[in-house]
Amino acid sequence: MTASPMSPPVFKGALVCADPLRPASSVIVFQYNPETLTRTLAARTTGGEGGTGPLRLSGPPEETIKLTVEIDATDQLERGDPLARTVGIAPALAALELLLYPASSVVIANEALAAAGVIEILPVEAPLTLLVWGTRRTLPVRVTEFSVTEEAFDPALNPIRAKVDLGLRVVSYYDTGLLSAAGALSLASQVAREVLAAASTAEAAAAAVRSAAGLGG
Repeated sequence: MTASPMSPPVFKGALVCADPLRPASSVIVFQYNPETLTRTLAARTTGGEGGTGPLRLSGPPEETIKLTVEIDATDQLERGDPLARTVGIAPALAALELLLYPASSVVIANEALAAAGVIEILPVEAPLTLLVWGTRRTLPVRVTEFSVTEEAFDPALNPIRAKVDLGLRVVSYYDTGLLSAAGALSLASQVAREVLAAASTAEAAAAAVRSAAGLGG
């Protein structure tokens, strides 16, 4: 059945990894948008302990996000997709899992440096990862939780259907500073929220005025 031309386009959520060492797995578009997205904000505060002194905000809240990504090779298998028939959904799972791995080239280079006698080798810095959720929300995140439930397999035991539960921590300018890419994106997200809140306040005030004037609404 063909969708109505009046239907709005569906925007696909995605995780984008800005990792030049692994460009092939840099964009992970969700096959199906998660049905729910749980966000938790914990205030960063100082002072006010024990009920004394003013409560002060030391920075933006620490925000965590939980969502479930569903991956299913049924459609690809029905179309005879050769990759799905050979390895199922393993490539999609691998792309998600690599968000938690340092690049193998860096691991090998660090091992070579250690063998050469270099005393201090810094841990590998995680690449910038972005959660793209609609046209108005692009958030820098770190993957903190990853759980896979493989639900179906082909005759070669390749997974063909799975659910991936992801826990993400939003990276803010409190963590990286305003001059970083992640810091700039997090501040832009805060400014967008302030604009939305101001619009909501203005609409509520206008509704109150209309109600007081007996105009309804």
